This record gives sequence, C-alpha cells and structure tokens, in this order.
Amino acid sequence: MATVEKEKISRPAADGTVGKALELLDQVATQNRPMRFSEIQSLSPHPKATLHRLLQTLTSQGMLSYNPDQQTYGLGLRLVRLAHTAWRQSSLAPLARPFIDALSQEVDETIHLAQLDQGQVLYVDKRNAHKPIEMFSEAGKVGPGYCTGVGKAMIAFLPPEERQNAINRQAFYRHTDHTFTTPEAFTDELDRIRADGISFDREEHEPGIICIAAPIRTASGRVLGALSITTSTQRNTLEGLEKLRKPLTETARKIAEAAENWQFPD
Repeated sequence: MATVEKEKISRPAADGTVGKALELLDQVATQNRPMRFSEIQSLSPHPKATLHRLLQTLTSQGMLSYNPDQQTYGLGLRLVRLAHTAWRQSSLAPLARPFIDALSQEVDETIHLAQLDQGQVLYVDKRNAHKPIEMFSEAGKVGPGYCTGVGKAMIAFLPPEERQNAINRQAFYRHTDHTFTTPEAFTDELDRIRADGISFDREEHEPGIICIAAPIRTASGRVLGALSITTSTQRNTLEGLEKLRKPLTETARKIAEAAENWQFPD
C-alpha cells in the first residue's frame, strides 16, 4: 500500500463544518490517488461517524467520487470544473504564458510560474528545457514554501504579519542537507532575499536541483506570484544561474505589468 505524504503542511484549525470538509478534500488531494476509508481515517482527527458524514456530503455534492468496486474515494468531477474556472479567473498562468514561453526559449532551462497558497507553493505553469530534467514540480502541484526558490521569493516580500503567518505554516522537514529546518534560519534567509531581490534554491528541496527565482509584484509591492529558472547541478551552477538574473527579473516585471489591471485574490 502506498504511504501517506511524509511532510505534513501546517494549517490552521478548520472552521466549522465547511472548514472540516475542505480539510478533508485537501487530505485526499495530497495523496494524488484514490483512498480507502481506513486510510482517510488514519489521517483525520474526526470521529468515525463525523468522517462518514463529511464523506457522504462531499460525494453527494460531486466534490468527491466513490468507487464501489475498489471502495475508494477520489476527487470529483465538480472540482475539475471549478479548477478550470479558477485557473482562468485567479491564476497568473493565462496572461503570463507568452512571457514564460519567451523566457524558456531564451535560456533553455525549466521555467516555473507559481503563486502562494496558505504559505505553500502552487505551481500554476511550467515550461521544460529542450532536454527536460526529472523533478518534483508540475503545474497544479503544491510544494513547500520554505525550501523552494519561488516559495522563498514570495514569502520574503510579504508584509510583516503575512510573512510571519507564512513562516508559521512551514513544516521545516529536512528534505536534503541544505534544507532550512528552523524558523530562525529561514527568517534570516528571507531577510537576505529581500535585500538582494532574488532567491536561490541551493538543492534545498531535491538533491541536484537548483534555481534562481524572482517575485512578481505590482507597482505597490503586492506579491502576485514568482518566477524561476530551474536546472540541475549537472547542467549548470548557481554562478551560472546568477548570470540569468536580468532576463528573469525582466520577465517578472513584464508579467506584473500585464497583471496590474487584472483582479487577483489577495
């Protein structure tokens, strides 16, 4: 049987029945596969009867689907429809597409476009290099904020209260020998990023994977997302990525300008 996700994302307590239901959706989504009731129960803090009731409600509303043959719960088709609508209305991806296409052609490395979701990284678009590198990230996937270039770039430029809230949500699981594992070390890193304007992933999330990232911010300084150029230590170096700072930050600026009059969620 597949194991559950090893890194637990820190989240606030669920708010009422709706909060509990959304938390349950998150738990199923995190596993990237259908789950049996016993697996869901092992992750849930709720009593068996409450969990049954929540699953019944989510299934009847089309947010989850139930396979009677496999006796598993998976994400429902209603979520697919909502996801497509959210992607069009709230994601940077549609308007950023021509800019990241151009950047990808210019540098021939993997390009990531991300937004911040509850202190974590939501990858909303990706362009592979001519010769792709296998890595964790893909569009629609959620990654940690504290050990990814895009995550650090976004959190560093949040207002103080939002920044501290994002720090509090990090799990600080040690993925590699380079991962920041304490709030204090992470905060120092964010201060450096804020002073420099860009961030680096120094093999902090995956061994051999490095990147340079820049925040995408409005003229008033509001963080809309982040953009990164990602490669492997076999293809490039951190010094080599530093040389790509100008096309990276220029592309981030162009995306921010295009988004200036677009309405995104705060």
